[in-house]
Amino acid sequence: QVQVVDSGGGLVQPGGSLGLSCAASGSIFKIYYMGWYRQAPGKERELVARILSSGETYYGDSVQGRFSISIDNAKNTAHLQMNSLKPEDTAVYTCYVNHGYLGFAPIDYWGQGTQVTVSS
Repeated sequence: QVQVVDSGGGLVQPGGSLGLSCAASGSIFKIYYMGWYRQAPGKERELVARILSSGETYYGDSVQGRFSISIDNAKNTAHLQMNSLKPEDTAVYTCYVNHGYLGFAPIDYWGQGTQVTVSS
């Protein structure tokens, strides 16, 4: 089994910065990518950012140019640096890890989620 723990988050003023971390542990065989989704009350879940083990990245349109995702393959961790935060970035951010064992299709494992609140 694979366990995913995400951390960071909290309260920040508009224009501020915050970092989120994600760590995968357990019976790790192959992590294909890591990333974050977010969901605000009354809104659909939104893909924020994703990074492949190769380093290739994807960002949602609403965070492009403000957020940066990185991965440490040796430590099975990822980091999401969020800059120029806006009130509309307020949401629960949940890390996920796409992992597979030899001969089996990869599946997503999810963290517990962390609250990010952008408010003055």
